[in-house]
Amino acid sequence: MTKESKIFVAGGSGLVGSAIIKNLLKKGYKNVVTNYHNRPLYTTNYELHATRYTLRTVKLDLLDPTAVADFFANEKPEYVFLAAAKVGGIVANNTYRAQFIYENLQIQNNVIHQSYQNGVKKLMFLGSTCIYPKNCSQPMKEEYLLTGELEYTNEPYAIAKIAGIKMCESYNLQYGTNYISVMPTNLYGPNDNFDLEKSHVLPALIRKIHLGTALENDDWETIRKDLNHLPIEGVTGNASEEEILKVLGKYGIKLERVARSAQHIENKKEESTHSALRATRSSKPLVSIEIWGSGKPMREFLWSEDMADACVFLMENIDFQDVVNQMFPNSELRTPNPEIRNTHINIGTGKDISIKDLAYLIKEIVGYKGKFYFNTEKPDGTMKKLTDPSKLHALGWRHSVELEEGIGHMYGWYLKKIGI
Repeated sequence: MTKESKIFVAGGSGLVGSAIIKNLLKKGYKNVVTNYHNRPLYTTNYELHATRYTLRTVKLDLLDPTAVADFFANEKPEYVFLAAAKVGGIVANNTYRAQFIYENLQIQNNVIHQSYQNGVKKLMFLGSTCIYPKNCSQPMKEEYLLTGELEYTNEPYAIAKIAGIKMCESYNLQYGTNYISVMPTNLYGPNDNFDLEKSHVLPALIRKIHLGTALENDDWETIRKDLNHLPIEGVTGNASEEEILKVLGKYGIKLERVARSAQHIENKKEESTHSALRATRSSKPLVSIEIWGSGKPMREFLWSEDMADACVFLMENIDFQDVVNQMFPNSELRTPNPEIRNTHINIGTGKDISIKDLAYLIKEIVGYKGKFYFNTEKPDGTMKKLTDPSKLHALGWRHSVELEEGIGHMYGWYLKKIGI
């Protein structure tokens, strides 16, 4: 992959694609094209004004096989990063099951097959560590794929991503293509999704704790700026305070009780939102934030720009055959019909944290003084998900941004995005 190679980043407006584009432009790649569909792409996201001319954007629906075929026939990209996907947190995955499996399969089928049809030199398919079994041995090695039952809540999404891995492997083995698959752990960073209905746990916690902090400080200007930037169920910053409190409460950001001078007065359950609002006029609100589950599940998080650096590193230096050779270092490939599978590569830190400790870490960074309520009637999901990144380490790459530093960067980005 040279600096003049034509590179297509499918899904450039999302968390993953935008980070890959930023990395490519920083490294001097001069012929990058990306697509957007429902969400427009803003080149200012890349903070590379001097090199903005090196990025072209095309409106393209990757679900449309005819449109994708026409794009590849006209553009003839040499290298493809397949970062486009329908993604979301536990609620979205469990609610929109049909959309998650259909849209992800359709995107993958269209882009991978047209890459083959049009002679793409190399493709990278990006998946997720949710492909591993629900009760997978920890840390999760690549060879643990398909060794057990999947977590039910995100099973459709996981099956689609497993199909993408197998599609890349199958095209490589039958057609001699050079397609590699990477499975990043939970990602966070600039351009993440902060929609409380659809976001993953870390951006959802950051936004909920940000709004909770503004609420306990009676900072309605900050609350309104946030909702004007990203309304919740159509409620914007122009709504009444009662309407805003109602929608915040629905998403677990609640005025639990009110402090008057040195005394704490409990807000009874039957007390109306309007009564709670009147009480806060002369006192400091005390806020409670609901978090789904027990807080005990362990999760691993990777800064999105670290992930992008790993992806570009692998595209520059590692081919499918290199991965196969790493898996079969001796003479196994000389045997008739060797079974070549699980060629994907984990991208992670190899470190995890409980959801409870994550919430308290964000609380400290944001400055929230209220409390958390862990709703154990809601699902926990998989109790532990930790990647084994030893294959990636052996290929020559390691992460550099630790979680506390990354959350600080991400919160600063979010504040800037909403105009604070």
